[in-house]
Amino acid sequence: MPEHPPREAGGNDIAVDDLDRTVAVRPVGEIDIETAPSLQLALTDALAHASSAKPVVVDCSRLTFCDSSALNALLTARRAAQETDIVIRLAAPNHQLQRLLEMTGALPLFPVDADPPANGGIPTGYPDGMQ
Repeated sequence: MPEHPPREAGGNDIAVDDLDRTVAVRPVGEIDIETAPSLQLALTDALAHASSAKPVVVDCSRLTFCDSSALNALLTARRAAQETDIVIRLAAPNHQLQRLLEMTGALPLFPVDADPPANGGIPTGYPDGMQ
C-alpha cells in the first residue's frame, strides 16, 4: 500500500509510488524523445524518496517501447543514484527494452526483476541483471 498517493510526473502518466520497501516508477506506453523528460522527472522524484535500503524499481510491465532517450534517462538516474548508494532496478522489461539494454551493454548495470513491485515489497528477480 503506497505511503503517498501516486504522483504524475510531467503530466505523462508516469506515477511514482512510495511503497514500504521500494519506490516504484510506473511508466506506460512509449518512452521516446518526447516523453523521456517525463521519465527523467519521475526518476528524480523517486530518488528523492529512495535510500540505500529502499531502492527504486522501474515497473516496465506497461511499457510498449523505449528508445535511446529513455535509456539515457535511466542511465542518468543510475549515475545520480550511485552517488547515494541507491539501486535502480528494472521490473518486467519487455523483449524490446531488454534487447536495447543488451545491444548497448547497459543490461549488467541494472538488476532485473521478473515481476513488478507489489504490496510494498521488492519483486523477486535476477540480481545479476540476466534472465
